[in-house]
Amino acid sequence: MGRFYLLAAILVLDCALIASTPHTAPLLGPLAPFGIVSFAVFLGLGYGSLKAQQEEIQFRTGLFVAHLVCVGAIVLGSLVAGRDSGAWLNSLPGLLLSGAILVLGIVLLALACIPFKLWVRTARETSPAGLYAVLAGVAAWFLRSPAQWLWIQPSAANIYILQVITFRCVQAVLGFLLPNLVVDAGPFVIGTPQFSVSVGAPCSGIEGLGLVLVFTLVWLWFFRKENRFPQALFLIPCALVCAFLLNVARISALILIGNAGAPEMAIVGFHSQAGWIAFTLVALGFSVATQRLAWVSKSAGAVALQPAEYGQARPVGESLATAAYLVPFLAILGASFISKGASGYFEWLYPLRFVAAAIALWVFRREYGKLNWRFGWAAPLTGVGIFLIWIAPSLWLHENSASTLGPALAALTPFARFTWIAFRVAAAVVTVPIAEELAFRGYLARRIMGRDFDEIPFAHLTLLSVALSSLAFGVMHGQHWLVGIVAGLAYALLLRYRGRMGDAVVAHAVSNLLLAAWVLARGDW
Repeated sequence: MGRFYLLAAILVLDCALIASTPHTAPLLGPLAPFGIVSFAVFLGLGYGSLKAQQEEIQFRTGLFVAHLVCVGAIVLGSLVAGRDSGAWLNSLPGLLLSGAILVLGIVLLALACIPFKLWVRTARETSPAGLYAVLAGVAAWFLRSPAQWLWIQPSAANIYILQVITFRCVQAVLGFLLPNLVVDAGPFVIGTPQFSVSVGAPCSGIEGLGLVLVFTLVWLWFFRKENRFPQALFLIPCALVCAFLLNVARISALILIGNAGAPEMAIVGFHSQAGWIAFTLVALGFSVATQRLAWVSKSAGAVALQPAEYGQARPVGESLATAAYLVPFLAILGASFISKGASGYFEWLYPLRFVAAAIALWVFRREYGKLNWRFGWAAPLTGVGIFLIWIAPSLWLHENSASTLGPALAALTPFARFTWIAFRVAAAVVTVPIAEELAFRGYLARRIMGRDFDEIPFAHLTLLSVALSSLAFGVMHGQHWLVGIVAGLAYALLLRYRGRMGDAVVAHAVSNLLLAAWVLARGDW
């Protein structure tokens, strides 16, 4: 199973790299539905058999390098095609050639991770899961376009059925709250004479519904042994209905905030953060329901115990140290929901992130006393190296993008400006490194290896757990995902090599400190 996870992780990176180049992004359209569905169905149906296979598999570096050559050729071809619209690569034969190279690269990667003979043996032992996976992938490929008719109005290709329903629901809600409500159903504009918005297709909530659907399916699959079926499946439509209603509430609140005299907060801050807050609420509610409802959970109302150290007993399942490793990071995320949602272009409540993390770290301080916080010379040197890697792209590309942060800080009083910058630097150098290292290296890298993660020494981290946790860490950094992955790998390998949490935290803190100094010294906000 570890090799399949590694294959999936590398494919995600390949797709992210290819999707970032506009001329090759269309290649993923035909391949993505078939590949994702086939891979997911195969792993789901063959999970038990695949997990039971325990053997050493040699990773074939030569085939992996050949795969990288294929991906590099596609990206290079895209750069060439982007400079000349009449280039041969922009023609149909050129596009077909790029697609063939992409398929070849995927095949080479698959053979690098798992030898051909083992692929054949796995297909036999998991039969007929492979056949069902291929059929599901083909069905997904054919249904890709027709499925859009489920939410696109046949009479007008640019008008979505879900968009209409959302618009009418918002109108019904605001009709009770705003006496001067202005409605124009043609362009889907709704609001008041002071503030109005256009409810576009993305505002229909289709992305949120998709996220909720994926989350609920993955959650039920992961905890399939703990839940009763088909009762648990009933919670999925309940979660989707909640997501839709919260989206209606989000748009209604957006208009109310704008009408109250805070249009910048409504459009910039609340508009984006309310969607993530709604998804988080639905996800939390769903996860709690699957564990607390007796007609869904097999163990609801009964706590199974297993022996623990020092003659005590603890519940079977996740380690009791989980909260100590995750709550500080979750506190930062929760505080960011509030600080961003209540702000416009300038996040004036950013200090709330520092305060929330500091409180969480203080609450669990006894658990952290079990960790080794010492560090050696390799930690600050690693931090310097990551800092240089982080600023290299901007220096190479001579980026000089405009930012509203500089003017916003300049508009503050000297005391307010100094206080805000001090909290921002303190968070970057103190609370963020500790919280992120605890979550990604302390928890995730070891939780991938087992539930009792806190009993696994850092020196025993596997390369797979290092790679997957670093991938998650990089993706969290948005457009800087690539250098984020490199940074995650550096911190994780340092932790694995030294075996001390202090080394990873200090390396992370040094790189953040140098980045903060770079920004402040150059005014490159």
